[in-house]
Amino acid sequence: MAKVRINNLVYHYQRKGKGSPLVLLHGFTGSLRSWNELAGELSSQVESVAIDLPGHGQTESSIDPIRYNIEHTAADIISIADDLGLGQFSLLGYSMGGRLALYLAVHFPKRIKALIVESASPGIAHEAERIQRRKWDYDLAGHIEKEGIIPFVSWWEQLPLFASQSAVSEQRRASLRQERVKNNAQGLANSLRGMGTGSQSSLWGALPNITIPTLLLCGSFDEKYVQITRDMARIMPNAELVIFQDAGHNIHFEQLEAFKIILSNFLLRME
Repeated sequence: MAKVRINNLVYHYQRKGKGSPLVLLHGFTGSLRSWNELAGELSSQVESVAIDLPGHGQTESSIDPIRYNIEHTAADIISIADDLGLGQFSLLGYSMGGRLALYLAVHFPKRIKALIVESASPGIAHEAERIQRRKWDYDLAGHIEKEGIIPFVSWWEQLPLFASQSAVSEQRRASLRQERVKNNAQGLANSLRGMGTGSQSSLWGALPNITIPTLLLCGSFDEKYVQITRDMARIMPNAELVIFQDAGHNIHFEQLEAFKIILSNFLLRME
């Protein structure tokens, strides 16, 4: 693991493998360790660069929620890519990281060779719904700071969104929990305030302009995101959709081997 200071924030990242660069952006409560298994499986095909996003893993947790917003974070990702000499790179984002990946594709299209979006949305289209979600995000942020990281993670793991993970081995689920509880309360709370779905401007109107080859992934049990992803696929001119049967929100955790095959084949076609 290495670190770099970008715009007065110290980011931690991990490079693994050899080949064309693939930047990996984890979801909320995750870290760069979320990608360890997948990065290992792909190490002979790509050079993966997994990054701890602000407030997660070992990257610094600013006290200012604005420092976490998607505009600042996207600019930081490009600066990290510049610092590492990546040039043009493929980009895979999961959930929160998928929203960030879409933002990067909209605002830095020449830097992205191929885009992979797993279980993510372009934000909330309607302002009233966005305001309501922002209130929910802020309320949850306050709860995290008040109750602490372990009670929050216990609650988070029981969300219906993750129910399908019960099919995963107890050992792997315990490893995922350990990754989550290593985060800190202030970092997660400010991530919600700064880069939660309620704080992000909608990207729906920009999707038709994304001409980068795009792979949209969702799990069949994740009904909300199946609909969102289908809607995205209909309006993105160069996107293909894969729905993983009997998978939930976190496909790369639940169905690692199938995920690796789909991703590997897609990246091979981008060469």
